[in-house]
Amino acid sequence: MDKTKKKTDIDDRFEIRLSGSGGQGMIFAGMVLAEAVGITDGKNVVQTQSYGPEARGGASRSDVVVSSKEIYYPKPVKLDVLLCLTQEACDTYHQALKEDGILVVDSDSVTQLPAYEVHAFPFGQLARDRIGTPMVANIIALGTIASLTKIVSRKGLSEALQARAPKGTQEKNLKALEIGFELARKKKTRNPH
Repeated sequence: MDKTKKKTDIDDRFEIRLSGSGGQGMIFAGMVLAEAVGITDGKNVVQTQSYGPEARGGASRSDVVVSSKEIYYPKPVKLDVLLCLTQEACDTYHQALKEDGILVVDSDSVTQLPAYEVHAFPFGQLARDRIGTPMVANIIALGTIASLTKIVSRKGLSEALQARAPKGTQEKNLKALEIGFELARKKKTRNPH
């Protein structure tokens, strides 16, 4: 019985890392996710970020830790979910993923896959083809992660996105979010080994 209580306490903490390169909107996506989880869904959440010295092109990541209890340590210890929009991000961060964690990648950019079960989707291509801009690939990925994990409500994510998206981009961002949810429903899993 004691072990069950400890396991539940540990399982209550859910850690997500959104990673790619500068300019891909990882920080924005992390802030939208954290706001949706914290304000709309009422869970405890901490969002931290890191990016390279270059505004565009350097490594970029946003970490979100979610719990129904107090969060005493704000940074991820072992990731439940890792999103990689670049090969460099995947190479750098995949070791931080739990053994049974969820690895989500952009299938066009991440071609050398670690030995994990991988959810691969063409986020960038879908953003260009269906929305007309690669700038919403991050939001398509966010919708996919939300649908795969159920860590945040669809309603909460939509509301946070509408509140945070720059004026005039709300419609494109909401369409991108819907594409992400649709992708997860048609889930394709790739296991390289």
